[in-house]
Amino acid sequence: MPNNPESFPIVFTPDNEPYLGRISVYHFDQIISACLQKNEDIASYTHTHELNELQKAASQIIPHGINLALSIRELVRQGYLFSAVVLMRSLIERCAAISYLHENPEKVKLWHSGWKYGERPSLLKMLASMNKEADMDHAQQVCDIFNHAVHGDPIGATFNLINIDDHGLGYAVGKALSEPELCDFICFQSYCYLIVLTGRMSACFPETSEVKKHHSRKQRQRDTPNKSNE
Repeated sequence: MPNNPESFPIVFTPDNEPYLGRISVYHFDQIISACLQKNEDIASYTHTHELNELQKAASQIIPHGINLALSIRELVRQGYLFSAVVLMRSLIERCAAISYLHENPEKVKLWHSGWKYGERPSLLKMLASMNKEADMDHAQQVCDIFNHAVHGDPIGATFNLINIDDHGLGYAVGKALSEPELCDFICFQSYCYLIVLTGRMSACFPETSEVKKHHSRKQRQRDTPNKSNE
């Protein structure tokens, strides 16, 4: 789709968005649906059960992450790709935070005491906790990439470069509708971090999986004919 503002609608909808049909967008949408379904189960559980300290922290952090993921998806739909990149830094931090707390439950007290700067772990340390075999070099690369985008420096500005038809490159002040590589970067990266968030949801609330299995067994029992009555 051209970046000419005269040729596109003011607001895109799911049936005409600029990157509709890209495999990265499809996968991002799929994990969003799965994450929202899992969140629905957990939300019901949190309203009816006593929560431990980790679950209380997760009940705050996880909705942050889901909200950010949905915001990123809408920004992609509307073509505001640079803004989506900036929000990814916040999504990553929520995923890293809940991963760190799940792996180090004794540190949950830091969250409940305000998660103060200087006391809480660095993003680098939290990112490393997302993988059982900590890869500090990769974690540092993630920090560097998204810190550039957030803090506004010449490297971060490259995320806002767009093709201007036959006139070369320029820095966007609005929608970027012909940047499929950047769209893929945003959607695939967000997809991966949302998988992490969904996994940590299940890990922090294992009871919800057991409840669902119980209900599924009960449903199968009701749906299965009683052979003794045949």
